[in-house]
Amino acid sequence: MAEDSSKRLKEFRAEIPRADEDFLGSIRDWKNVQIAMDNETIWLKGFTEEQAAASEIQQLPDLILYELRDGLLFRKEALVPSKKMPTALLWIPIDKALQLSFPPSNQNYFGIHEQVQIKLKESHEEQPVIALLCAIEDLKESIVTLPKFKLEKIKWILLGNRALFIGVPLLSFPGKTYWSKDRHLLPAGLDFEFKNLSTLLQQKYNKESEGWLLWDKNGNYLLIKNTDFRPLSVSSFRLTQKSREWN
Repeated sequence: MAEDSSKRLKEFRAEIPRADEDFLGSIRDWKNVQIAMDNETIWLKGFTEEQAAASEIQQLPDLILYELRDGLLFRKEALVPSKKMPTALLWIPIDKALQLSFPPSNQNYFGIHEQVQIKLKESHEEQPVIALLCAIEDLKESIVTLPKFKLEKIKWILLGNRALFIGVPLLSFPGKTYWSKDRHLLPAGLDFEFKNLSTLLQQKYNKESEGWLLWDKNGNYLLIKNTDFRPLSVSSFRLTQKSREWN
């Protein structure tokens, strides 16, 4: 009986010019993917079907994705193979092969071989928020009316004319919300363009895990130490507000 092709597990390969190696940083945290070098080409394998359709792959310049069948490479929906898959390649896990490092000169950049600006992009994964940044003027009247049990799990810090609250459940005030990733506080709905940057940035700017890196949508950050936060209470808010008015 002939094999039912609809039930066959698809096996993918991809190729990208070696000149475009730096762009692979966007999928470096896909630990199931392996890469190999062949003259001026980088080969990739190990994709799941879901990864093969992901935006991270579709946006890579000059990348060609194939389905591997009996040693032959077929482009998407093609009935005729494009070529044979090279053999005798040395495959290496992608996170081992691409060693990212920070250049010494500019804290807003990281490098593979060149410098790439740190950017945040829209994330399609919904994450629970744990922090809220809001203007003091928007909450000074209402916070004093909240019951103690809503405040006791929250810590806070004054940042200029805004207050940053961290803890759950969050207070229901107007403002910007943030989710937590490896001691980063990222704006809700955004993530690093290169996801593997998260750990690297912590190693460089928060090595002792002494606080949080608070990011804005433009890729700027502020280190806030754990010791700078204070427990939230009506009295601590009033005292801080009075001190602010005196200054």
